[in-house]
Amino acid sequence: MAAPHSPFFSDPKAGRALNARLDHRNPLVFDTHELGRRPGALQRLTRSIAAPGDLGIEGVIGVPEGTPVELQLRLESVMDGVLVTGTARSSAKGECVRCLEPLQRELEADFQEMFSYPEADDRGRSKKADPADADEEDEEITPLEDGLFDLEPVLRDAVVLALPMQPVCREDCAGLCSECGIRLDDEPGHHHDAVDARWAALQGLVGTGQVDEKDNVDGAEPGVDEKQEK
Repeated sequence: MAAPHSPFFSDPKAGRALNARLDHRNPLVFDTHELGRRPGALQRLTRSIAAPGDLGIEGVIGVPEGTPVELQLRLESVMDGVLVTGTARSSAKGECVRCLEPLQRELEADFQEMFSYPEADDRGRSKKADPADADEEDEEITPLEDGLFDLEPVLRDAVVLALPMQPVCREDCAGLCSECGIRLDDEPGHHHDAVDARWAALQGLVGTGQVDEKDNVDGAEPGVDEKQEK
């Protein structure tokens, strides 16, 4: 099943453009010729590849380029193409959104994608179909190119879905102090004395001797008592 559209997901049309230049030497390009076209035929593959660049959520968490990614694939021949089901396992690195400390997570991403035979793209499509509907269908179809398919766009979508959008180093991470920025998990008793904002300015003046403490406490202006006595 293809992943839903998202700003993080690859453009299907861009993926289609890549299919025009598929290279069997690319570790994320797979050959289906050995599978054959008999419906029901199965082929299981395992492959270890080096992670391509920008695999994950940019600026948040992802699989560093060159990190080993273990792929387990199940290729099944169906009437109109090849159904690919698989799992990718690797290690992702990022930063805790609460305390900003580095973190590492084991990644397991499942995916499923249908790669169609070129001649099957128009099979069964109604001649009276709405052109707009046809364009939408085209975006969901990933054709095979000379029996080859590129797994990279599918892998990218699956990794994004498997990664947390707001990673934390641990569920109960206390984060940072809003006053001084210290990591609260390092000092559990850390706190700042609260000061009433209404008195903060007066306390500052008292410290400099500009306001008499007695006048400040009584809340009366100088000379008020003298007027009352008269």
